[in-house]
Amino acid sequence: MNQKELKALVSLLEDEELRPQIEEKIYSLGNEIIPFLEQEWESSFDASVQERIESLVHALQFNRLKERLQQWKLNSQDDLLKGMWLVATYQYPDLSLEKLSSDFEQLYYQVWPVFNPTDHPYDQVKAVSNALFAKLRFKANTVNFHSPANSMINSVLESKRGNPIALSVIYLLIAQKLNMPVYGVNLPNFFILTYHDSQRHIQFYINSFNRGLIFTKEDIDHYLAQLNINPHPKFYMACNHEEIIARVLRNLMISFEKLDNHPKADEVKQLLNLF
Repeated sequence: MNQKELKALVSLLEDEELRPQIEEKIYSLGNEIIPFLEQEWESSFDASVQERIESLVHALQFNRLKERLQQWKLNSQDDLLKGMWLVATYQYPDLSLEKLSSDFEQLYYQVWPVFNPTDHPYDQVKAVSNALFAKLRFKANTVNFHSPANSMINSVLESKRGNPIALSVIYLLIAQKLNMPVYGVNLPNFFILTYHDSQRHIQFYINSFNRGLIFTKEDIDHYLAQLNINPHPKFYMACNHEEIIARVLRNLMISFEKLDNHPKADEVKQLLNLF
């Protein structure tokens, strides 16, 4: 379909009777039509037509996101950054994975000089924590804890404010790039990290929401007791990347619910159901 035909197709959106068939035809053309729709939005002076184009573009982008998340789940679970990028594209569909990867590369090179691989694990963690939270000034977003931005990795990198899981993911990605055995742990109502070197029988925990505070299994026992939750092995061991992305989506869904933005909450729930 050439540009002239596409333009004629979009012009028919103004026809109330034809609109359902026109929208179905546009959906069938797939994501390749998005740049053309965006051009039509810019050139239109009809607010109602612009609104319909926005709705079409969002629907196409959302379907593409669902497809990409399904593919990631099947083929790319080892790439946590890509999973976080996909979540962020819900709000920022033009966000580039290459740009995000470059930002992390720069962050890594700001942390790397203070890291000594021969240090004791405690000292390694303290060095990384000091670089991220003291030098680079990442911190907990306690003021806007339920903001959707806390689940958007690009927003957290820019503002240096985040929720427990976003800060933990940033910490984890940098630590693993430094070849540290650091992993995520799914605690009830909270997300933490564990340093777990099975060969050396070393394991302890890291609270990224509290400037990288180091704590022990006994501290988790006490935390669970306060919540009246029975201990379970999964509360002490590493979770996989799929579980991390599912939890990020769950947090994002709750954020939209608290803002009474139920359409977006429902869409994120669709993404969560993929997991």
